Amino acid sequence: MVSTVTTTTVTTVTTATIGVIAELSLVLIVMLLGMLIAKEVVSGSDRPLLKAFGRALSVAVVPLMMGFVLIAAVRVLEVLH
Repeated sequence: MVSTVTTTTVTTVTTATIGVIAELSLVLIVMLLGMLIAKEVVSGSDRPLLKAFGRALSVAVVPLMMGFVLIAAVRVLEVLH
C-alpha cells in the first residue's frame, strides 16, 4: 500500500510541476516579447526619460533572454530524447 501511495504521489507532483513550468514558460516568453517591443518603441525617442527607460528595459531583458534560451534548450532536448 505504501508503494502505491508513493507512486501516486510522485505522479501527481510530477504532473503538477510540469503544468506549472509550462505556465511560467508562457509568462516568461510573453514578458520578454512585451519588453522587447517596448524597448524598440522607446529607443526611437529623443527624450532623456524614455532613453533611461530603454536602458532599464535592457537590464530586464537579459535575464528573461537567458530564461528563454534555457526553456528552448530543454524543449529541444525533450524532443530529441
